[in-house]
This record gives sequence, structure tokens and C-alpha cells, in this order.
Amino acid sequence: MQTRARLLEAARTVFERDGFLTARISDIAATAGLSQGSFYHYFDSKEQIFREVAAAQEERLTAPAEDEPTRRGESARAVIRRANRRYLERYRAAAPLMGVIEQVSRYDDDVSRARIATQKHFAERAERSIRRLQRDGLADKKVDAVLAADALGAMVARFAELWMVQEYRAYDFEDAVEQLTRLWANALGLPDEPAEKRSK
Repeated sequence: MQTRARLLEAARTVFERDGFLTARISDIAATAGLSQGSFYHYFDSKEQIFREVAAAQEERLTAPAEDEPTRRGESARAVIRRANRRYLERYRAAAPLMGVIEQVSRYDDDVSRARIATQKHFAERAERSIRRLQRDGLADKKVDAVLAADALGAMVARFAELWMVQEYRAYDFEDAVEQLTRLWANALGLPDEPAEKRSK
């Protein structure tokens, strides 16, 4: 399994550097310090290893934040802010690879399904949170929780791609987190919070 892990790590490096179309199996094997024969012992093709690299990255995006303690009494805006920051931090940490994943997902069904599964993960979690806020009288009850979760989640995901992959425009990281949080909160009709209570 150590050899397989070396190949996956090497593949990530090569895909980040060269993109998917120009990446070569020989480069992946060489980066791992192995022969092409070793590559084919574990993987059938460049497509197969890329799908595994992409799936591992999607898991990193959705993994729970183990080092983040639960904050009792945290405002709804603070929870949204923390989630937005975590997503953008993880996306930024793997922006070159995310760019390749976004590109390949346009024509590879397996990679596309993995991307959609990540989006669905965040949307389902957001839907539960929105319904809870509506029950607590904090969010606008006229807002459709499913539609809002899908739309707001897509907003953050597409924004991250435009900003960090396509480099459409430069933003200050904290300003971006704050503005996305405000857009989320305003869309749901959440009450504002005192500036001094905002956690950075």
C-alpha cells in the first residue's frame, strides 16, 4: 500500500503542475521514483488514478474540522462565517488541483459525480441548519430551505473557483469571508450581530 500511496501523491503533484491532458503516466511514475510497470500494477490508466486523487480531495473538502471546538451560544452568522472560512481555506490550500478537478468534471462523469456529491453534502447540511433557524424564529420562514441551501452553496463554490482558480479578481481573504457571510445571512433574513461579537 505504501507504493500505491506514493503513486497517488506523485499523481497529485503532476496533475497540479501539468493539468490533466498533458500529464503523462511516465511523469507520475518518475515523480514517485518508480517504473511505469509499477504504475500499471496498481492503476489501469491515467483516468483511474486521477479519479482517486480527485475523490480524496473532495473528502478533504467535506471532512469535519476535528481541531475546531463546538462553540456554545455562537450566533447563526458566526456559524455561517466559520463554515465559509473553512471551505475557502481548504479550497485555497488545493487551488491548483481544484482547477484541474473543475475542468475534468465538465467531461468525466465519475469526477462530475464526485463534485456533485460534495455540493450535495454541503447543501444537505445547510438545509438542516436553515430549517432549524426557521423553527427558532431566526430565519425568514418564507424562504425555501432546499432552494436556498442549493443556491447559497453554489454561490460559495462558484465564487471560490472564479477567485482562486480562474483568478477573475483579487480579494482580501477576510473581506471575502465576511461578504459571503453577509450575503448568506441577508438571504435568510437573519438578525445582524454587534461588530464586537464577530469572530475572525
